[in-house]
Amino acid sequence: MRYFLDARTATEHFPGIGRYVSNLARAMAVELQTSEELVLLVDSVRLSPWPLPPVSEQIQQVVTAVSPFSLSQQWQIPRLLRQHGAAVYHSPFYLMPYRPGLSTILTVHDLIPQLFPTYFSVRTRLLSEITTRLALRCADHLIVDSVATRQDVLQRYAIKPERVTAVPLAPDPRFTPQSAADVQRIRAQYQLPANYVLYLGINKPHKNLVQLVEAWTAVHPSSVTLVIAGAWDGRYPEARERTQQLAAGEAIRFIGPVADADLPGLYSGAHFFIFPSLYEGFGLPVIEAMACGTAVITSHVSSLPEVAGEAALYVNPHDTADITRQINHLLDNPALIAAYRQKSLAQAQKFTWRDTAVATLNLYRRYS
Repeated sequence: MRYFLDARTATEHFPGIGRYVSNLARAMAVELQTSEELVLLVDSVRLSPWPLPPVSEQIQQVVTAVSPFSLSQQWQIPRLLRQHGAAVYHSPFYLMPYRPGLSTILTVHDLIPQLFPTYFSVRTRLLSEITTRLALRCADHLIVDSVATRQDVLQRYAIKPERVTAVPLAPDPRFTPQSAADVQRIRAQYQLPANYVLYLGINKPHKNLVQLVEAWTAVHPSSVTLVIAGAWDGRYPEARERTQQLAAGEAIRFIGPVADADLPGLYSGAHFFIFPSLYEGFGLPVIEAMACGTAVITSHVSSLPEVAGEAALYVNPHDTADITRQINHLLDNPALIAAYRQKSLAQAQKFTWRDTAVATLNLYRRYS
C-alpha cells in the first residue's frame, strides 16, 4: 500500500502545519508495516525547514513545483497520484486538489476564519469558506487536532460524526528541560534578563496579546520581564502600540522570531509560560512548554483544557483582571511554580507523536 502525505505546506509560510507534517512523517516512518510505503509530496521550490524522514525502501519523495496556491494543482496533483499508484492521499491543509480521484484524508487544524470573521477581510473569509467546503466535500475522513475542534466542525458543517476523528498532536522529542548552560546561552543570545515570563506565538488577534500586555502592566511591581516571542505579522501592530501607550518600558520585551533549535532553551529558562489565547485548534506551544518542565498559565477555552489538563492555571481570556490575578498568584508563590513544573512534565508525557502516527496510519489502512 502506497500512502501519499502532501508535504508541500511544510514550508516557512505554514510553521504550524510544517511542524505537524515533519513530526507525523518521521513518526509514521518507523510504524509502517512491511507491505506499506509512505510517499511525501514535496515542494521543489520552497524546501521544508523541518526535517522529513530520509528516503529509504519504504519512504519515498515525489518532488513537484506545483504550489498549493496554484489552480493547476487541481489536475496536476491527481495525475501524479495516479502515476505513482497512490492508495490514499492525505492533505494537512484545505488548499488541495478537490478531485484527487482516490481515498482522501484531510486534517483540519482549526476554524479560525469561520469563528473569528471580523479578523479577516470579506475576500479572505469568502475564499476560506469556499475552499474549506470543497475540501470537506472531497475528503472521505477528517482528522482534527482536538475534541474541541471536532465539535466546532460538526456544529458548523453537515458532516457525519463517524467521518471525523480527533487525533491530538504532541511535542517534538527535543522539547525537554535544558541544562543551565543551554539556558544561559539562550539568554545571552537573545539578551534576556535572568527572570522572564514567556509568551511564544504569532501576534494575530485571536492570540489576545493586547489583553496580555494590559494585564502585565497591571501586575504589582516585579523584577520579572514579560518576553513576547514569535513571528510578527505587520498587519496587527496593536500589541506593540498598546505597550507604548502604557509606557511599559523594559517590563515587556518583543524579541520577534526565535530559531527552532533555540525554543527548548527559551521555554526552559522562563519563570513560567503564559498563553491567554481566545481559541486554539490544539495549542502546541502549551504542550511544548510543559515538555520543557515550564509552569503554564493558559485560557479555559477551546482545546486548551484538553491539552493542559490539570497541569496548568487557567484564566478567562476575556477578563484582563483575571489574567493579572493569576500572574500575580504565580509570581508570589515560588513553591507553586515548582509544583506546576512537575505537573507539566507529567502532562506532556501523555502526548507522543508515536500515538499520533499510529492513529493516522490506522485511518490510512481503513481507506486503502
